[in-house]
Amino acid sequence: MKKNIHLCILAVLAAVLLAGCKESGPVAETAGGDAGSQQVDLLVWGAQEDEALLNEIFESFEREYAGQADFRITFAPQSESNCMDALLGDLEEGADVFAFADDQLNTLVAAGALEPVEGADAVKAANLEEAVEAASIGETLYAYPLTADNGYFLYYNKAYFTEEDITSLERMLEAAARQERKVAMDWSSGWYVYSFFGNTGLTVGLNDDGITNFCTWNGTEGPIRGTDVAQSMLNLAESPGFLNTGDEGFLSGVRDGSVAAGVSGVWNAVALEEIWGSDYGASKLPSYTCAGQQIQMASYSGYKLIGVNAYSESREWASRLAEWISNEENQKLRFELRGQGPANKNAAASKEVQDSPAIAALLEQSEFSCTQRLGGKFWDPVSAFAGNMALGNPSGQNLQEQLDQMVEEITAP
Repeated sequence: MKKNIHLCILAVLAAVLLAGCKESGPVAETAGGDAGSQQVDLLVWGAQEDEALLNEIFESFEREYAGQADFRITFAPQSESNCMDALLGDLEEGADVFAFADDQLNTLVAAGALEPVEGADAVKAANLEEAVEAASIGETLYAYPLTADNGYFLYYNKAYFTEEDITSLERMLEAAARQERKVAMDWSSGWYVYSFFGNTGLTVGLNDDGITNFCTWNGTEGPIRGTDVAQSMLNLAESPGFLNTGDEGFLSGVRDGSVAAGVSGVWNAVALEEIWGSDYGASKLPSYTCAGQQIQMASYSGYKLIGVNAYSESREWASRLAEWISNEENQKLRFELRGQGPANKNAAASKEVQDSPAIAALLEQSEFSCTQRLGGKFWDPVSAFAGNMALGNPSGQNLQEQLDQMVEEITAP
């Protein structure tokens, strides 16, 4: 993190006086002592879209602890999905407090970036059980739960689909094509592609080593084989009502009217409601046809967490700030300003949250979701395979061969 000149001079003097005595591990700094003269510099990483929200939270934190320290809290934008890579690039120069996606927890703990949360029992009691589990390894809590909404479901424009249409992906594609509209989904990301495999009996996940994956998506036995899923994806991609695109393309299509439905998450709720108005709708994912059966589409559920850098020079104050950012009142504020679903029990149970169509759809989909725990070699092979399915398998390569190749790469050491 960037230090001001004054602190740099102090650091140099300290280095001279303590030559040869530098600690190699994390250093904790208490919040006691002559608090009124203590300067506390904290760097916070969060999503760029959260800047205004976080600045408001910083102000309330400084009011709460006024007179106890001279706070210098700085915000820097950093995507939660890439936080781990940025932090592990240089732990000692990384943020004191940072938001990150729960699937990065194991690696951050293994790297020594996170230590157990103090006062964990109170934090556990205040938050949803699933969110606490996502922030823990075994029974040990390593981060503060922030949101319980990092999943995906169906958005749709009620002007183009009936309530019966949205129960079947094939029906939706037919209705969209008939009205010269599209149903959008991102097949470039294995996060979304999991929805086709998740409820088929074909499995994928993280091995006990915490690094490598297991995967049976190429399975040739059982009621549903890997090739059945692949063929279903090809059938869906053939529809003129299908559009393979990411978030940017989805929103662009909604704005110009070409897209009438899509698979996405709560981060798009505010924009979609503004565009569609009274026709704005959200629901669990539909089913799709596979091996002559209707398979409910699955999803990954995820949680955003707040971590405290174990190497922070003001770790006790950093912990207080992390707890403040993630407390009940500020999770309610996050929902009001950003539409993000709270992990805090009381905030999640509020009428405002319960009345949100997007949150209701996410909760409905949660019955068919699971927490994402995957090694890094999962993503590229799935993206390549699904991208080829989206194009209609133009090379004509055997589907089983493609599945075998994908699984071999997913499970590679």
